[in-house]
Amino acid sequence: MLKVISTPNAPAAIGPYSQAIAANHMLFASGQIPIIPATGEIAQGGITVQAEQVMKNVGAILSAAGTDYENVVKTTCFLADMADFAAFNAVYEQYFTGKPARSCVAVKQLPKNVLCEVEVTAAL
Repeated sequence: MLKVISTPNAPAAIGPYSQAIAANHMLFASGQIPIIPATGEIAQGGITVQAEQVMKNVGAILSAAGTDYENVVKTTCFLADMADFAAFNAVYEQYFTGKPARSCVAVKQLPKNVLCEVEVTAAL
């Protein structure tokens, strides 16, 4: 059975999708960008500020599903510029201390022209 996970503590979906879906004791979260949930604005200040906001948004979804960063088994990270890789990693490693499997790629453009996006799969 599929269960939609939704929280006001992370940005609302900006399209025809859910923040996350729980199924078979797993959580599949949509990619999170650095939108500040309270204002709907993009976090300003470069890759470090945007990565921090993304991690907060991911954390809010994990919490709403009853899990946390330690139960994340896989992340997919998208960067607008691979030159931001080291700065992004400095933020990422503070949250994903369990070192889940990961893919990280640079893409031509992200929604709303943000600098990073992260999606996660976690155990429930």
